Amino acid sequence: MLSRFIRRAPENFLDREQIQAVRSGRRGFLASAVAAATGAMVAERALAQAGDDPAIMNLPPHSKGLGQAVAARAYGQPSDWEKNLQRRQSPGLTRVPQSSVSFAPLQGLFGIITPSGLHFERHHQGWWDIDPSKHRLMVNGSDDTMLKRAMVFGMDELMRLPSVSRMHFIECGANTGMEWGNVAVPTVQYTHGMLSCSEFTGVPLRTVLEMCGADFKRARFVLAEGADGSGMTRTIPMSMVMDGQVLLAYGQNGEMLRPENGYPLRLVVPGVQGVSWVKYLRRIEVGDMPYATKDETIHYVDLLPDGTHRQYTSIQEVKSVITSPSGGQVLLEKGFHTVTGLAWSGRGKIRRVDVSVDGGKNWKPARLEGPVLSKCLTRFNTDFVWDGKPAFFQSRAVDEAGQIQPTYGELRKVRASRSIYHNNAIQSWALAENGEVGNVQLA
Repeated sequence: MLSRFIRRAPENFLDREQIQAVRSGRRGFLASAVAAATGAMVAERALAQAGDDPAIMNLPPHSKGLGQAVAARAYGQPSDWEKNLQRRQSPGLTRVPQSSVSFAPLQGLFGIITPSGLHFERHHQGWWDIDPSKHRLMVNGSDDTMLKRAMVFGMDELMRLPSVSRMHFIECGANTGMEWGNVAVPTVQYTHGMLSCSEFTGVPLRTVLEMCGADFKRARFVLAEGADGSGMTRTIPMSMVMDGQVLLAYGQNGEMLRPENGYPLRLVVPGVQGVSWVKYLRRIEVGDMPYATKDETIHYVDLLPDGTHRQYTSIQEVKSVITSPSGGQVLLEKGFHTVTGLAWSGRGKIRRVDVSVDGGKNWKPARLEGPVLSKCLTRFNTDFVWDGKPAFFQSRAVDEAGQIQPTYGELRKVRASRSIYHNNAIQSWALAENGEVGNVQLA
């Protein structure tokens, strides 16, 4: 929706040249890229200020005739005026489109739930639309004594079991990974868009393991295996399974999973990086030690300053980001604005979010919108009155475990700057005198 007060970020037409312009520090393209849209809005505002707004003076067609028929769109679609709000790939990020990622448009979303059609994607071998009548989940043990009985479940057998529905965020471990060394991309869709939040419906994994007679005294881990061509396999600690949080999920936001999100069955592991939420789930194996699969020994590991790699660091630490005003947007008028964003933690609920408009010199508590749930996105907002001078927006989250979101300086003391995964540093947006908002990094 067009606004008189803030101009959208131009995510819908960023190309390789514009990405390179940001990396080299040239931000002027933001103004020229949307000059035509600005002209139209300025003209509209001038009419309104003159007391001759045609939207008021003239009765619109939709007030004088019949609209479209009921159920003209059997499956609902967004308004044509919102069609540019899409998940998007980053130019040049991956060489093969089947092993790639798309980013959720955080700057255009409200509340905490991500619409299924805008949910970010990460694929290692492309996505499939699998016939649910032929999909099977096998549960077995690493030896004959781990389970009393190995079992195979069809989708109808899983869906007849007692289900639960819970709201949780899912974040790729590489979210914000391009920013480890320095500013790399211009907008919040690309800096933080490997993040989404949904209501997931399914069966607790513990329920199925109990049906199989799992030996919970010996069993310490489970291996989750997906059915796509990448052979995705991940180790999950049994402690996460025993508390009932890990789900065999078939539902998302009130409907079946979308194919891009793992239809017909995926694992939900709240608070843990997205790669462990194995899609197209076909097998669970119960064992007594970590499985050391390829995607947890040579991939999805944390590079440390001394050159060693840290493995099995799956928890997504406390993090937040201001989504508006954010990079690529332009404030069109001085005066009152709402600063809003998202906070989350893999260790539980968000307890507090502080916001600074002067680059961290001064902080004030933001308002947390309800509901505030464990391992779920939390929406925050605060008031900002712009006097036309430069400003630096930051948010800093604190979770119920007492963890505080670090600055880049604090994080790099421990992790240096050559890593990829688990970057939860404070994000900074710079507001210039001309209203443009850009991505910057402050110590």
